Amino acid sequence: MPRRKKASQRQASAAERIPPRAVQLAAARGLAWRAEYGRGGTAVGVARARDLSNGRAVSWETVERMYRYFRRHQIDLDAQGAYPGERGYPSPGRIAWELWGGDAGLRWVLRLRRLRPEGFE
Repeated sequence: MPRRKKASQRQASAAERIPPRAVQLAAARGLAWRAEYGRGGTAVGVARARDLSNGRAVSWETVERMYRYFRRHQIDLDAQGAYPGERGYPSPGRIAWELWGGDAGLRWVLRLRRLRPEGFE
């Protein structure tokens, strides 16, 4: 009988590249905030949010783009208005962060990167 591979030893299936519900909700929240407040995010972020909120599976290239986004923009969460109760909440940076799937998106992308196929950079 074949042994199951550990998560760190196997590749993510296409189904695992469908955004989890928490990621979908964060992206939808980002879209709603952007519409309400008229700030935050770029056209690329809005397109990403539409795909994520609609539960579309992402490509490996998109996983890497998301990872790079989160690495570059984690600093935006240090700005005023990034958290409830702070003046200016939600800040443009917080809105953009949610467009990309928010904290749940970051966790999901980190998990997927551990499961990426061999040879994928």
